[in-house]
Amino acid sequence: MPGLALARRFFQEAVRPILDTNFPALVYSAGLIGSGSEVMGFDTPMSADHNWGPRVTLFLSTEDQARLAGTIRETLAHKLPFTFGGYSTHFTAAANEGGTVWLATAPGRPINHQVESVALADFLRQYTGYALQAPLSLWEWLTIPEQKLRTLAQGGVFHDGLGLLRPLQARLAYYPRDVWLYLLAAQWQRIAEEEAFVGRAGIVGDEIGSAIIAARLAHDLMQLCFLQERQYAPYAKWFGSGFARLAAAPHLSPILAAALQAPTWSKRESHLSAAYTFVAERHNALKLTPPLPTQVSPYYDRPFLVIHADQFADALRAAIQDEAIKTLPLTGKVDQFIDNELVLSYAERGQPLASWYKTMGEST
Repeated sequence: MPGLALARRFFQEAVRPILDTNFPALVYSAGLIGSGSEVMGFDTPMSADHNWGPRVTLFLSTEDQARLAGTIRETLAHKLPFTFGGYSTHFTAAANEGGTVWLATAPGRPINHQVESVALADFLRQYTGYALQAPLSLWEWLTIPEQKLRTLAQGGVFHDGLGLLRPLQARLAYYPRDVWLYLLAAQWQRIAEEEAFVGRAGIVGDEIGSAIIAARLAHDLMQLCFLQERQYAPYAKWFGSGFARLAAAPHLSPILAAALQAPTWSKRESHLSAAYTFVAERHNALKLTPPLPTQVSPYYDRPFLVIHADQFADALRAAIQDEAIKTLPLTGKVDQFIDNELVLSYAERGQPLASWYKTMGEST
């Protein structure tokens, strides 16, 4: 059973009746948002080996979290069934792996369940670095990785008694228009920086270097498709799986696969040229800028074919209305220029970038 479906049933059939009976006046929300492959619907049988199973997060008011969290946990530990949907409701913590748990047979009561309670603002601060209780600032949009925005906006909401989760998901549905235009421009600029290098590396006999650059460009084109379709991209583990769900995938996937498998730089360039034409045509179909050329042409007087992606970046930047956004350098959001998960996975490591963005905007 997909983990999100299991969690929804677990809440409705096992957790909620206990709460209704033992805490009838409790106002709370419940769901499964945040980390976990099942939150995005990417879980497989292998996912069940850790941090997977009948689990739910209860969101309480700050007052109720301080007053009742322990009592709620203890009540559920003594009243939840030992199994649900064929899975144990008891979890064992992994030694020396903070936060990692796996399913195990309960030796008796109390059950070590994974029905966690938290105040929503505290959960969001821990997960993103921000409380997100008001319209997001530009710096919040730029410093929260897409993986986290996706898991918040698309996670499961099973009950929203507090009236906070569904408005949160509405706020995070996607980037505001000018932020979106800026991120599109930044993505085209990433392509502009390296589109000639597939040939430049290959022409001196560096086919490995050329192949690496081609793979980077394939990734950048896939990321561009997420942006064009207004979909948050998941992080590396599920990036290709998420791309396969896009409208662009049936056409673009075989082209990129051929580019990645090509033995020579000239063949890589040929396949990438077809990919460039495809995403350029999709750009024009969005009608965000005046129409731009969709065919590749030589890179100045050198024998390399490129789409001249900087033209798309410049046109998109010109379409931005907000001057504060328009003046930012085209580095884009945090995960357009940082790919280290040790930064992206930990809110406290990415949040200081907000001051860097402000400084860069002021100095441009």
